[in-house]
Amino acid sequence: MLKALERLVDANRAPFEEGGRLHWAWPLYEGAETFLLTVGTKTSKGVHVRDPMDMKRLMMFVIYAMVPAILMGMWNVGARAFQYEGITDATTLECLLRGAWHMLPIIIVSYTAGGIAELVFCVVRKHEVSEGFLVTAMLYPLTLPPTTPLWMVAAGIVFGVVIGKEVFGGVGMNILNPALTARAFVFFTYPAVISGAYVWDVVGVANPLTRTGEAVDGYTGATALLAVSGADRGAQAVDVLAAQGWDWWALASGAIPGSMGEVSAIAALVGAVALVLAGLAAWQTMVGAVVGLAGVAMIFNAFAGPDSLALLTLPPHYHLVMGGFAFGAVFMATDPVSSATTTLGRWIYGLGIGAMCGLIRVINPAYPEGMMLAILFMNVFAPLIDHYVVQATTRRRVARMATVAS
Repeated sequence: MLKALERLVDANRAPFEEGGRLHWAWPLYEGAETFLLTVGTKTSKGVHVRDPMDMKRLMMFVIYAMVPAILMGMWNVGARAFQYEGITDATTLECLLRGAWHMLPIIIVSYTAGGIAELVFCVVRKHEVSEGFLVTAMLYPLTLPPTTPLWMVAAGIVFGVVIGKEVFGGVGMNILNPALTARAFVFFTYPAVISGAYVWDVVGVANPLTRTGEAVDGYTGATALLAVSGADRGAQAVDVLAAQGWDWWALASGAIPGSMGEVSAIAALVGAVALVLAGLAAWQTMVGAVVGLAGVAMIFNAFAGPDSLALLTLPPHYHLVMGGFAFGAVFMATDPVSSATTTLGRWIYGLGIGAMCGLIRVINPAYPEGMMLAILFMNVFAPLIDHYVVQATTRRRVARMATVAS
């Protein structure tokens, strides 16, 4: 089968090569070839690092690291719908199938629309298709509610690819994470469609894969952060969550309303372990984000009074497992292009993300999430952070060399 595929690809190579009538479409051919087959180009001389891993395989490994979050998101979408329809005997498979019915179209549209935008720029600029798009087109839909209209999904990913990456010169030149740029565009352009208490559930939406019921009286689809941010002054955040039936474990495991792939901090932690062991993500950034958010949360806890906002009383270990913090810290903040690259810079960058996330959550009641804006904000400062870290290191080395020379 593989040999037949190789022969088919090779038989159609000539028209796309230099001088061929379809040379303008070489990026399309090259993208399909590298996606389907291992690149046959080999080094012949000089010193090279010989490694079977190429960029395509590295990006696919990042997708594999997201599988726990994807599966948990599918199960959660279905489970929440069955729960709010009063169906108590739904199996795990039924929950997965119902969730997949709503998630897969969004993922497919993200890859299709974003892929077209990517290919257009590749053809115009005559460069190869970036494998990084495989990750961007998966990260973006996982940050959306399951009820997001498909046309809106397409608009967001095209904006992320074009404005978040291509206008800067393409892969390696962008200062903002393209997936978060797409998410920010959708959030601020259509806030009523993808935010609020009723956009996270697919209650009563018919599908051919599983049973469907009607919403029971009094159900609410509010997320945990939305529930706490809307609580009365003087309320304790943990009590507000307990009233909804959410303890720390429920929040950490992801059995709560929320974006499709962001609900489970445990699934994100599994992905973090895989990425760190594979050397694909900087653990300093992740740990820095955790320390930054926990530190800000403890400061707010210390200043909480009897008439304070409920979010001021939210304990640090609750902050870490709520909203999109864990998913963002693992998969978004560690983007090798838009994040800091020096070791000290990664610590500063991660601390800044965590601290900014906590500040936005508590200080801005209109936007209790915070992680998306925190990462985009620190993306802008990442080059500056690296610059000053390198400058400080250079000054220390110059001073040390001067001392040795004297």
